[in-house]
Amino acid sequence: MPFQTTEIKGLWIFEPRIFEDERGFFYESYNHRVFCETTGFAGEFVQDNHSYSHYGVMRGLHLQLPPHDQSKLVRVVAGKVYDVAVDLRGGSPTYGKYVGVELSTENKRQFFIPRGFAHGFVVLSESAELLYKCDNYYAPGAESGIIYNDEDINIDWQIPVKDMIISGKDLALKPLKESEIVF
Repeated sequence: MPFQTTEIKGLWIFEPRIFEDERGFFYESYNHRVFCETTGFAGEFVQDNHSYSHYGVMRGLHLQLPPHDQSKLVRVVAGKVYDVAVDLRGGSPTYGKYVGVELSTENKRQFFIPRGFAHGFVVLSESAELLYKCDNYYAPGAESGIIYNDEDINIDWQIPVKDMIISGKDLALKPLKESEIVF
């Protein structure tokens, strides 16, 4: 699995080796041993999630507070999204910075987001389906997040804000400087 580092330590993108012929394609989407050896991840994924959304749907920026925080391995199996992770690790030199990556059916990239990051995405295609692995179970009481348009983070979501479909719950999130998020 060819891994790429990003501008923020701990975030990884990988593009699997694809074997294609007249029948279709095959690729190894996850190999625990190789994944852990390459990324330094020492956990185990315990929950798989599946999300379906239409063009313009923006979900995020979400996170689970400790001790329920989660690492995620995200991929798109249909469509195209712009996927974002924001560094919220206390003391990190990249605190409050983000990395965004296009994930699609075509490029088959996966994005590894360790604990200590907020996560969100916007759908760029007519619709999209995401699959993501988590290394901790979802805990409703530990839900938190930051507002998608935080001026200090200044994420370019790749589509006009007028096209975004955002839940009331996500619109109620606060900017990072007004939150009490601690990792």
